[in-house]
Amino acid sequence: MNGSRIAAVGHYQPAKVLTNEDLAGLVDTSDEWIRSRVGIRTRHIAGPDEPVDELAAHAAAKALAAAGLTPGDIDLVLVATSTAVDRSPNMAARVAARLGVPSPAAMDVNVVCAGFTHALATADHTVRAGAATRALVIGADKMSEVTDWTDRTTCVLVGDGAGAAVVEACPDGAEPGIAPVLWGSVPEMGRAVRIEGQPARFAQEGQSVYRWATTKLPPLARQACERAGLGPEDLAAVVLHQANLRIIEPLAEKIGAVNAVVARDVTESGNTSAASIPLAFSKLVEQGVVGTGDPVLLFGFGGNLSYAGQVVRCP
Repeated sequence: MNGSRIAAVGHYQPAKVLTNEDLAGLVDTSDEWIRSRVGIRTRHIAGPDEPVDELAAHAAAKALAAAGLTPGDIDLVLVATSTAVDRSPNMAARVAARLGVPSPAAMDVNVVCAGFTHALATADHTVRAGAATRALVIGADKMSEVTDWTDRTTCVLVGDGAGAAVVEACPDGAEPGIAPVLWGSVPEMGRAVRIEGQPARFAQEGQSVYRWATTKLPPLARQACERAGLGPEDLAAVVLHQANLRIIEPLAEKIGAVNAVVARDVTESGNTSAASIPLAFSKLVEQGVVGTGDPVLLFGFGGNLSYAGQVVRCP
C-alpha cells in the first residue's frame, strides 16, 4: 500500500465580519471581556442564503485549483460538519453536485471540532487501501446557525467558514505525507460539548473542556508525533483546533514544539468547529509561513470529547 499526501489546501470565509464591539450591542459583554477570556477579536458570519455546502464548495474549489485538478479527478468526497440542517442528501453529496464531481463516494463525518482530522485519516486509509485515488476532505460549519445570540458565554466564541484539502496517493518510492493518526474519545464526558435540541443549540461546560484539553491532550499530541517518527521539537508548525486562545497557548507549550509556529487564527475567525484546522492550516500555507515538505501537527479535539491528530507534510 502506498502512502498518501496532501496535494493542496484551500479555505473560505463569509464576507460579513462580526467584531467584539458589534457583540457588545447584542449582549452584556465588551471587547476587553472577550479578548481576556478567549482571545477572539473578530469572526465571520454567513448569511441566511449561505448554506454549509456553499461554504464547503468554495473552499474545495480553491484546493482543487491549487492542486491543478478538476472535479473529474476526484473519486471520494468527505465533509466533516456538525451543522448540516437536512439528513439527506448529505453535505458531501451536495458539495459534489455543486462542484460537478461525476460519481464519487460521498460521506459526511460528524465528530464536531475533531471532524476534519478524523476525515483526513479516513481519506488516508482509503487511498492507502486502493479504494480511492484522490479525495476532497473538507471541514465546514455554520456555527452561527446553532448559536443562542443572547448567551454571552457561547455567542462570543463562534464563527463560520470552511477549509479543504486534496489527498492523493504518493508517487512510488516517496515517503508518506500523512502520518498515522492518533485518535480516541472520552464518551462518559461527551455532554461537555453539545449541539442538541429543537432548534439545535451549541452549549458547553467551559471549565471541564479547558481542564481536559490542557491536561489530558499534551501527551496524546506527543504520541501523534511519535507515530510520525518525529519529536515535537522537529515540527515546523502546530495547528490545534481553534477553540479558545487560552486553551491553544498552554496546550501548544505543554506539547513541547519549541521551534514551531503555533496557529492562532481563532483571534480573527473564532471557533469554526470542523472548519478551524483546515482554515488555519490553509492560511499558514497561503501566507508562506510554512514551506513544502515541512512537518505540521494537526490536532483536533472537542465535541463528543473526541480527539484526532496526525503529522502531515505541507503541500
